[in-house]
Amino acid sequence: MSLYQAPLKDMQLLVQQAIAKAGLRDLPELAEFDDELVAAVLEEASKFAQGELAPLNQSGDVEGCHFDNGEVRTPKGWKEAYRQFCEAGWMGLALPTDFGGQSLPKFIAQPVNEMWLSANLAFVMFHALTQGGSEILLHMGSEEQKARYLEPIISGQWTVAMSLTEPNAGSDLGSLSTKAIPQGDGRYLIKGQKIFITYGEHDLAENIIHLVLARTPDAPAGSRGISLFAVPKVRINADGSLGEANDVVCTGIEHKTGLHGSPTCSISYGDQDDCFGELIGEENRGLAAMFILMNEARLSSGLQGVAFGEVGFQRALEYSLERTQGSDYQTGKQRVKIAQHPDVARMLLSIRSEVMGLRSLGYLIAALIDKSEFTLDAGERTTLQARVALLTPIFKAFATECGNRMTGTTIQIFGGMGFIEETGVAQLMRDARINTIYEGTTGIQARDLLFRKIQGDGGEAIGALLAEISSQADTLQRDEALSALGRALGSACSAVAQSLPGILDRDSANLLQLSAGAVPLLEALGTLCCAWQLAELAQLAQSRLREGQDPDYYSNLLALTRFYFAFSVPNIPARLATFSQADSGVEQYRFEV
Repeated sequence: MSLYQAPLKDMQLLVQQAIAKAGLRDLPELAEFDDELVAAVLEEASKFAQGELAPLNQSGDVEGCHFDNGEVRTPKGWKEAYRQFCEAGWMGLALPTDFGGQSLPKFIAQPVNEMWLSANLAFVMFHALTQGGSEILLHMGSEEQKARYLEPIISGQWTVAMSLTEPNAGSDLGSLSTKAIPQGDGRYLIKGQKIFITYGEHDLAENIIHLVLARTPDAPAGSRGISLFAVPKVRINADGSLGEANDVVCTGIEHKTGLHGSPTCSISYGDQDDCFGELIGEENRGLAAMFILMNEARLSSGLQGVAFGEVGFQRALEYSLERTQGSDYQTGKQRVKIAQHPDVARMLLSIRSEVMGLRSLGYLIAALIDKSEFTLDAGERTTLQARVALLTPIFKAFATECGNRMTGTTIQIFGGMGFIEETGVAQLMRDARINTIYEGTTGIQARDLLFRKIQGDGGEAIGALLAEISSQADTLQRDEALSALGRALGSACSAVAQSLPGILDRDSANLLQLSAGAVPLLEALGTLCCAWQLAELAQLAQSRLREGQDPDYYSNLLALTRFYFAFSVPNIPARLATFSQADSGVEQYRFEV
């Protein structure tokens, strides 16, 4: 059974769709990144993903990481793969050439990142940290800090760890207690403990830059009093060389359900009162800085849902075309491939349609980020940033929830063999389980969506999105071959729009209902966004079919969209109905042990 094959045809098609949707061809700064260049980059990335990373995925899961007296050793093959990853320049693909990166736009980096995530998520979890940590330094760091940190980080000589969570302060960062005591010379003495630190200690690079959230002595209470500090594992001399250890100690690694090849560490800072860091940005502005990294991580997490669905579909399709069992439902022929059974076909299409819809949405977000960074129109930039801010929690939460469902469906297609570790698909489910939790749980994303992104601007961003989807529905209805899809999309869009007044009227809003129903609302919007993307793909497919292009491929895309509209879009009004009565029983029920 093949481990992973990058779906280059799908990826290139959806990149082209995202470019057209975002209007990137109008930007002279991106003119050189044509289809030919995209194809070349994706081809090279696919070779590395398939040839180097995928073969290490299962062995890394079985071996796991090793912890001994504060040191972490990664699985066999990890160090050589890391060296090759860095030497090939993949670490800095979307980071500035001024500091050793390649400055490729995010619309190219997105499918490349998806390949890494499908091939071996446990290995590449350092990558989003490098990207996000570099973005923080680029936006918030001083010129001296950029010169000190960025080139070694982007080259892979050093890695980045994000140190937020504490034993008694999980997602509630306002409760964290790590201290940062100014020393009068620009340094801060750091004291505290952090947990769940991805790649907080490892043997891949010579230094690790911990981005630590901490409080200065006079900081205000809660999240307003959090600052961000760069705390290197090994101190950095004035000439950029490494000095002595910085009193940053790994006290253990977690024994996790999945992602065994990725070390998740507990870190103690300053046990010997000898841990020093430097402030990034301004005091008490740590969350603003960290959200730069967290947004990168949220988009990466959403893409992980897509990546798990893709590799699950590939494994399940291959198995279902080899495994024979039962009879054909029409002819009665015995011992047929299980892909011929309608319910197995249903499960395969449920994975494939969600992957295509979510992938399209993720690629669109990347293209919108590119457009927002290069447009010279300040008003357009603000609108684009609002659209990205609205779509990010939807993509993170919905894609990761779908990713968990898709890995479960993969096992279901395998039947009992899926429950056996040797087939490798059980690992997919174990590895994917954390996706809905880290970088903000589904509930946290849903509250962010409802209270900050929808209520926060009085419904302006969500209104603009629904207007665009409604316009797309009208366009589809004018095409006889696609009119049924257009009617269904328009109806779903109207149903979502009808739920907005109750959200936006804060004076009469039922806070319990909104809070308890935020996740069903997000699920309705996630399904609507996938339907929107698939509908646009169907329109493209129909156009290509009329031109006589690749009928097998484009006919399949049309069938896939019709499947999604039959099996998933009807869930939108159902989730909205749940949202409207989400307070039922919640306040009355009494939880007791």
